[in-house]
Amino acid sequence: AVLNPSLVAGAKLVLQRKFDAGEALALIERERINSAGGVPTIAWQLLTHPDRDRYDLSSLETLAYGGAPSAPELVRQIGAGGRHPGNGWGMTETSATFSHHMAEDYLARPDSAGPPVAVCEAQVRDPEGRVLPPGEVGELHGFGPNVVKGYWNRPDATAETFPDGWVKTGDLAKIDAEGFITIVDRAKDMLIRGGENIYCVEVEAALCEHPSVMDAALVGRPHAVLGEEPVAFVATKPHMQVSEAELQAFVAERLARFKVPVAVFVRHLPLPRNANGKILKTELKKEVEGTHGR
Repeated sequence: AVLNPSLVAGAKLVLQRKFDAGEALALIERERINSAGGVPTIAWQLLTHPDRDRYDLSSLETLAYGGAPSAPELVRQIGAGGRHPGNGWGMTETSATFSHHMAEDYLARPDSAGPPVAVCEAQVRDPEGRVLPPGEVGELHGFGPNVVKGYWNRPDATAETFPDGWVKTGDLAKIDAEGFITIVDRAKDMLIRGGENIYCVEVEAALCEHPSVMDAALVGRPHAVLGEEPVAFVATKPHMQVSEAELQAFVAERLARFKVPVAVFVRHLPLPRNANGKILKTELKKEVEGTHGR
C-alpha cells in the first residue's frame, strides 16, 4: 500500500525498525517528510506527543493510516491542525488497498473509508446474496484486478470466499449514493445484547471523542440473561486522566443506553496490537472471560 506507490512516484521512504513517536518527530524535521502514518495509533501518538512543539513539522502535509478502524475524532484533529487526513480499507485478499479516502472528502465523511479505487467495484449484500441499496448495512463484497484468485490448496475456502470472482470480506458496511464505503464492524465482532445489535466501531468512535482518550476497544462479556454485554478498554493520551463513570456518562450522551459499556478499563499504556496494528481483542476478551454481568 505504501512501498509500491512510492516506487512508482520516485518518493523517498524513511523507515523505523520499531515505531517511536519522539524519534519519528525528529525524523520528520530532519528529513523534511511530507507524509507520515501507518495505523491510527501512530497518528494519535504523533498528534499528542508532549514534545511535538519542539520540532519543525511544517513539511508534514498528510497523516495517513489504515489497517485498523479509526475514530472520526482523529480525522477532525488532523484537519484542525491544518493537515490532510488519509485513510483506506483493504485486506490481504485485495492485495492491501481497495478503497482510498483523503483530504476534503475525508473531512466531510470522517466515518468513511472512501470510495473504491478506480479499478475496483464494491457491493453490500444481504445473507442471501442480494445487493442492497445505498445506506443499508450488509456484508461488503469487492471485485477488481487486485482481488486474489483464491487460497493455495484450499478449494472449499476459495469457493466460499470468492463467489464469481468477488471477495466476501466479512466486514459489515454500507455504501452511500456517491459510492463512499463506511465500515460498520467486523461481522464476528458485532455484539448482540438482549437482541439489540451493538456495532463496536460506533462505541469505540464515541469513546475516542473524549479529550482524554487516545484509543478504545469494545469486546463482549458473557451475560446469563442478555447473552453478552459490552465492556470497553481505553488508552489515555499522555498525562491525561479519566474515570470509568465519566466515560460511561460521555457515551450515554451520544448513544442509546444499551450501547453504553457496563465496564470501562482505563489504561495509560497502548492497547495490545499485532504486527499489522490491529487491536488484539482476543487478549482483551481473556481478561473478561469467566465473569458475569452485574
